[in-house]
Amino acid sequence: MSGLPDRKEAQVRRLLEGPYPVVPPGLASGAAARGDRLLRRRRAVRRLGWMLLIAAVVAFTVWATLTRPWATPPSGISPPLEGW
Repeated sequence: MSGLPDRKEAQVRRLLEGPYPVVPPGLASGAAARGDRLLRRRRAVRRLGWMLLIAAVVAFTVWATLTRPWATPPSGISPPLEGW
């Protein structure tokens, strides 16, 4: 590599050494308001997701207690033995 600075590097150095551009007056408050909106939206989506998960667990529990999928169904092959 040569000891000469690159053209782009020299341009960046001039930009960093020069006067800085003026920041618009409402930029910080606008960014803070946007950040607050994003945080509220994320919180609402997270709460909605947890509520949906809890509702699904409750619905599954109710279905499982009513239908009892773990119990074996009665065999319909032979009639029950009565009167022995």
